[in-house]
Amino acid sequence: MNNRSMNGFTLLEVLVALLVLSFGFLGVAAMHIKSMQAAHLSYQRSIATLAAQDAGERLWKELAENPPVCPTANTGDTWSVEWYGEWSQHLPGLVHDGSTISKNDCTYTITVEWQDDRFGGESVSNLVYVIRLPGDVS
Repeated sequence: MNNRSMNGFTLLEVLVALLVLSFGFLGVAAMHIKSMQAAHLSYQRSIATLAAQDAGERLWKELAENPPVCPTANTGDTWSVEWYGEWSQHLPGLVHDGSTISKNDCTYTITVEWQDDRFGGESVSNLVYVIRLPGDVS
């Protein structure tokens, strides 16, 4: 047996080991990026949920000020403009035209939409919230 063949790793074996290790690190980095995106999306959806609940609370306030008629759901209403002004500071990319409140009887569909280009064209920036108020249809 040749004494030279038993002296440890060759340079080729070390290079292959480094290549396998670097692919492993690339996988860990990609997984870390995806987890950061998911955490950011979770944060944005939490803020959007709070914004939708706030819009619902403002509808309750409008109902309390003019009972028993259900409030209007126009984007030009004072409370709607104030709502957008306040929440656009907390949710960057909040779309004014895309964030709507529609009324069907006394059931309101509150859609909060924001823009985020971090997800490569995926449609993840939209939240729909439905609330029913106990008022009369006007």
